[in-house]
Amino acid sequence: MIHNETIDQQLEHRSIRKFKAETLSVDELTTLYTVFQHTATSMFMQNASLLHITDEHKRAQIRQLCNQQYVGSEGDLFIFVVDLYRNQQIRQQLGQDDGRVHTTDIFFQGLDDTLLSFQNVANAVESMGLGMVPLGTINDHPLEMLKVLDLPKLTFPALGMQVGVPDQQPQLKPRLPLKFTTFENEYPRDFKVSDLADYDAEVTTYYDLRDANRRIDSFTKQITGDKLNDKRIDRDQLPQLLHEQELCLDWQ
Repeated sequence: MIHNETIDQQLEHRSIRKFKAETLSVDELTTLYTVFQHTATSMFMQNASLLHITDEHKRAQIRQLCNQQYVGSEGDLFIFVVDLYRNQQIRQQLGQDDGRVHTTDIFFQGLDDTLLSFQNVANAVESMGLGMVPLGTINDHPLEMLKVLDLPKLTFPALGMQVGVPDQQPQLKPRLPLKFTTFENEYPRDFKVSDLADYDAEVTTYYDLRDANRRIDSFTKQITGDKLNDKRIDRDQLPQLLHEQELCLDWQ
C-alpha cells in the first residue's frame, strides 16, 4: 500500500465532537472557501453553495434542531447547500424559462456537487491540523431548518460541518473489511452475515474501550436495531419537502 501525507491523514480521520473555544482565522476561512470553490462540478453548473453560520441565535436554533450540544457551540459551523436557485435566476433574468431546473436529474447533479465540495473541505480542514464532524442531523427537522436558514426555493441543505481546533483525540473506529465493500467488475450476492463475526467482535471491543459514550455494541446489532426500524417522522417527509422547494417535481 502507498503512503504519503495526504493518504495517511485520510486514513487517520476521526470525527471530532469537542472543540476549543477558538474560531477560524480569516486565512483559514479563505482557504476553505477557495477549496470549496475549486471542487469538481457536474456540467460546470456549480450547483452548490456554502453557508457559514456565525449568528449566535441561529447557531442556538440549529443546535436545538440537531439535538447535539457541540453543534454551533465551539468552533465554526458550515451548512453545505444544494443550490439550483442561482442558475434559475440566471435563466429567468436572461429571458429563458426554467428548463430542467426542477427535475430529479438536475437535483442529483446539485447533490453530487455539494457532497464533493463537502469532502474537499473536510480534507482541507484536517490537512490544516483542525478537526471536523459531519452533521447529517441538520435534516432531522428539515422544514424547521429551512426556516432557520431562510433558504429560497430550489435550495436544500445537504450536510452540515462543525469545524474547529480539536479538544479530544477519539479512538479510530474500525471499518468493514475491504472484502465486504470493494469488488471487481461484479457485485457478489453470496454474502453471509456469519462472515462478520470477527468484525462484530472488533466493533464491540471498540465501544467497550471508547473514551466517551461508553456502550457495548456490535455492527450487526446496530443494523438490526432501532436505526432502521424507528419511523423518523420529519425525515420521512423529505420527498414532500423537496417538492415544496420546487425540487424533483418530475418524481412522484
